[in-house]
Amino acid sequence: MKKGIFLGFNLLSVSVFLVSSTLAQDSPQWHLPKGAKARLGKGRISNIAYSPDGNYLAVAASTGVWIYDVHTGAELELLTGHTAEIESLAFSPDGDTLASGSDDGTVLLWNVAPLTNTSPQIAAYDVNQDGIVNLVDLATVGTLFGQTGERLSGDVNGDGMVNIFDLVAVSAHLEETTISAAPVGRSGHRVIPIGVRITPETVQNWIALAQTADDGSLIFRRGIANLEVVLAMLTPAETALLPNYPNPFNPETWIPYRLAHAADVTLTIYDIKGAPVRRLDLGHQPAGYYTDQAKAAYWDGRNDSGESVASGVYFYQIRAGHYTALRRMVILK
Repeated sequence: MKKGIFLGFNLLSVSVFLVSSTLAQDSPQWHLPKGAKARLGKGRISNIAYSPDGNYLAVAASTGVWIYDVHTGAELELLTGHTAEIESLAFSPDGDTLASGSDDGTVLLWNVAPLTNTSPQIAAYDVNQDGIVNLVDLATVGTLFGQTGERLSGDVNGDGMVNIFDLVAVSAHLEETTISAAPVGRSGHRVIPIGVRITPETVQNWIALAQTADDGSLIFRRGIANLEVVLAMLTPAETALLPNYPNPFNPETWIPYRLAHAADVTLTIYDIKGAPVRRLDLGHQPAGYYTDQAKAAYWDGRNDSGESVASGVYFYQIRAGHYTALRRMVILK
């Protein structure tokens, strides 16, 4: 360094700047040379330093010191304070302090413990910040596809847009939990509590998008593999007609079923003599589980003419593609 160094031994209080996405014109994974994982940094870069645990990268640039998540390329913080070019960077052995030396004649010590001691899953991948990365986070990112702007909850990698890269990053960290009792999110991010349904078709589309954008990195391999596991969880091994509930009932009941493959589904209800009472045309249904009241077939105890049927034994039959099955139920009034 050209000037004498002034060591500031008082830990500086660090302001966290969530940088406008307009500085990031492309996703850090786009248009990379072969073998490269991400493109990091803003402006002219003069130095870099890895945190001791290898999870974070400090980049000295003309705009300040950028802190990145190594695994996703997400911009986590921008540290500013120097008035001249930054020449050197160094983490303390415990990773809680980052030293930056500049041509302005100072060395600044940054307290980065809130960053390095916070689970990166909670800071980014746990979109709804409930302490675990799960299907709710995955669905949240999926519903926000195509949105652009600053501080979007689903913008995991911080590039100003919600796309397949964010979804793959969340998928790669499914079922990971925070190391602390209380989850900590990035300041200023909007938390979206959401409970949406994920269908096998949705997951298949995600996998197709991920395979198209796959850059060969570990995050993509793990993310796609986890999406395939989710798809298997959402797709039954075989089609089946399940017992209705409640049974006996008066006057309404729900008829659950599972579909291993997409099919046109109809349910026909017969009386004890085998005469058809009611036909429920459920239309073309994708593969999946139709077991709760929101998705199971519903019968209100009326015939095709809208009249309430009498007490007694009835049978219900499902037809789904080449599959057919029959079960028994009872109305008690």
